[in-house]
Parts: sequence; C-alpha cells; structure tokens
Amino acid sequence: MTIHTLDTHFQGMTQVTAVYLIVGPDGPVLIETGPGSTLPAVLDALAGHGFRPADIGHVLLTHIHLDHAGAAGWWAQQGAQIHVHHVGAPHLIDPSKLLASATRIYGDRMDTLWGEILPAPAERVSPAYDGDTVAAGGLRFTALDTPGHAYHHHTWLLDDDGGRIAFTGDAAGVRLPHVDVVDLPAPPPEFHMETWLATLDKLEGAGASAFYPTHFGRVDDIRGHLGELRALMIDAVAFVAQRVEALSGGSAAEKGAPLPPDVRARLLDDYIGWNRERAAAQHLSPTVIESYELANPLFMSVDGIVRYLRKKGG
Repeated sequence: MTIHTLDTHFQGMTQVTAVYLIVGPDGPVLIETGPGSTLPAVLDALAGHGFRPADIGHVLLTHIHLDHAGAAGWWAQQGAQIHVHHVGAPHLIDPSKLLASATRIYGDRMDTLWGEILPAPAERVSPAYDGDTVAAGGLRFTALDTPGHAYHHHTWLLDDDGGRIAFTGDAAGVRLPHVDVVDLPAPPPEFHMETWLATLDKLEGAGASAFYPTHFGRVDDIRGHLGELRALMIDAVAFVAQRVEALSGGSAAEKGAPLPPDVRARLLDDYIGWNRERAAAQHLSPTVIESYELANPLFMSVDGIVRYLRKKGG
C-alpha cells in the first residue's frame, strides 16, 4: 500500500487542502475529492501517478463540506462509488440545500471558491454508519463516527501491515506541513465543543499511529496534536464568550437574536487579532498565516462558536 498526498492548490495556494490517493493491491482509492474548482489540479496530480478518472472505483468522504466533497458528484458521474456519512448522503444526491446554505455565506464567490457542484446518481452513493467497513482497492476501511466539527463526520481508519492510520478530515483540526501549530475549524451550524472533545478522546483511543487531516498531510505526534487542539478549543470558546459579553453587554447565550452587525464585526476583529497573536508567538510567516486562514476562514469559527454558545444557553 502507498499513500500519496495530492495537492488541490485551492485558490492557488499550495499545501492547504489535500486529496489522498491510496494505492492498494487491487487499485487506487481516493479520500476526499476537494471542491469542483480544484478538479483540474487533482486530475493532473492523479495522472502524475499513472491513473485516470476511470481507474477510481471508490471515493471515501469524511463529510460533505465543499472543500472536502464539492467534486463528489463529478466523481460519481464518472462511475466511482461514493462512501459518505448517512446524514450527508442525501445532500450529495440532491445538493440544492447544500448549495443554498453555501450561497448565503459566500454569495457571488461561490463559483470562484467551489466551482461546479453536480448531483451524484443515487446508485453511486453508499451511506455509511459508525463501524461500517468498506472494501476498496484490496484494502479495508472502517468508518468511525467523529462529530463535533460537523454532525455528519466520519474518520476513516485503515489497517495494514504497518499498523493503523486515520484519515481524519477536520475532526483532528488543521495542521499545515512543517508548522507546529494546530488550528480550530469551528463552523456553523454544527460545531459543538463537548461533542468534539469526546471525539478527540475517541480518536486518541483509536490506536492509530498517524493521522492524515485534509488540511494538510501526515501527523505523527498524535497525543501532542490532540492535546493542543483540546486546549485551543476550550480557550477559543472562552475568548468568544468573554468578548461577546464585553461587546454586547450580555452573554452569547442570552441573545435570542443574531449579534448586531457592528458587534459581530468587532468580535471578528478581536478573534482575528487573538489568532494572529498566537501565530506571531509561533513565529509564523505572513504566507503561512494566509494559508491557515484559507484552510480555516476565521469568520466561520466566530459564527460557529457564537451559534454554539447561544444553543447551549437555550
């Protein structure tokens, strides 16, 4: 078995969003697809390893957010079988709700960011449940339910002679190559801190010797990585809660309506500043900071954490 990290070159940046090509004894398998906007880069990378789209019989998705699964419909239309969390499966077959939700967030940037999002033929979508196994490429993958970033999130476990590895999607956060910094992607509407902390315990106990997060590449120090993500998650939620209270005169949980635009803008400025102070303490370059903020747009985490706090308080 060989694992290749295919760089999608999302928005022209290197080493931000990956698609994993696993070549087993019976052929290739993809983990994730990237968005439709990156399909040419993925196909070029695939060809560099000697494969054509027709060679891909199975694609395993960690979840259906567009940076991970936006091109899934295209692959399904080429004949690949798409394996995805059962909650996400209907939205690949009929992506209208997914598109409407994303358009509310991204507006006229939808095509630039995500490209074409095609429906997947129903017969090409296999809903997966916790503990299900998928035989593909002469390998056996096991779905591990890992909610918190999103309710419909699986980590795919793969065992071979070298031990167990885990393709973690966003469940283990973001860590870009050659940078010893973990980042927290906490988007609305499903970010939930306690659920995600329980997922981190599950991941630590899964017996994997390495993680492959979609953003980006192999992680070997699993205990240290998860410990850093736990601490960051707790600190980020506390920071947002404190700033909402200071800016609006009440806790996020007490606010039945969305934050006023001026309060949200000031909160986002504060959160960006807090994150960039963390980056400066780690001596990250402006290019690396830009890459992290492309992989994990900070406005999404502000909105996700505020929504979590309001729901928890209600």
